[in-house]
Amino acid sequence: MQQSAFEYLRHGQTPFFRLPMADLAQPDPHRDTDAVLLGVPTDAGTTYQPGARLAPWALRRVSALVQSYHATAGVDVFRSLVCKDGGNVAFPPFDRAAMRAAVEGEVAAIARAGAAPFVVGGDHSVALPTVRALHAVHGPLAIVHVDAHLDTSGPDTWGDAHHHGTPMRHIIEEGLVEAGQLFHVGIRGSWGAADEAALTLDACNHIYFIDEVASRGVARLSAELRERIGRRPVYLSFDIDAIDPAFAPGTGTPVPGGLTSREALALVRGLGGVRLIGADLCELAPQLDHADMTAHLGASLLYEAMSLLALARVHGP
Repeated sequence: MQQSAFEYLRHGQTPFFRLPMADLAQPDPHRDTDAVLLGVPTDAGTTYQPGARLAPWALRRVSALVQSYHATAGVDVFRSLVCKDGGNVAFPPFDRAAMRAAVEGEVAAIARAGAAPFVVGGDHSVALPTVRALHAVHGPLAIVHVDAHLDTSGPDTWGDAHHHGTPMRHIIEEGLVEAGQLFHVGIRGSWGAADEAALTLDACNHIYFIDEVASRGVARLSAELRERIGRRPVYLSFDIDAIDPAFAPGTGTPVPGGLTSREALALVRGLGGVRLIGADLCELAPQLDHADMTAHLGASLLYEAMSLLALARVHGP
């Protein structure tokens, strides 16, 4: 349950959403927990402007303003669920292989305990180890990937197979997502070649370019996603650069012409009824933000994602 504002101020700590901290000294710290928020302070995989390693601290601070009751959904998120702050994953900051191993291990422990991980990056390379761990518990997933970019790059551009533009390539090639169940939403901007989408389209996946999202509307799109996903376990991977930099300036890879903040929140809210088993929020760079605009939006997106779990708890599948 969320602490009161007075309790939060009194102890002087800054957990996500004023939630209790998981007792990591216990042998099974995530037992009897529904959701665990996990910070991953890394940006060693960025190819443009770094800074996303600072996002977990920024999001913890601003998330204190988010209250428990979701008036639109009609559910009290932090009373319906047992949610905890699982701290940050610790690893040498420039060792990306160590980061992947550490994230996979911690997410696996959360998933085996029956809880849903909400991973706060960090750059988007954190999605791969998270999905690997969830696949080991749940099998092939459906993935809703909200992003300006496909993230199916290979090592040809930068000579590196594991930067923040590569996680969806590995997820497809490793069979972690069910064929036809990867949904790229908000894609826009220039490509390096005409066949950039070949990998994901050859696997029968779906690309919703930003113009299609705008013309169809997010309510209709969300309904289509719910229908196509059905009761499969679904993972939400949200890169903050999916949102137009006018609304979310705090990211290292801004691309004009993206989702509005209202569209982004409605898109996540519109997934109510899916079987969400985890989510990530990535690529928020606080030092590039203005007046915490992007951080506040990021906290709201996490809250919307957790509300999907709360709705399932209250109303059932």
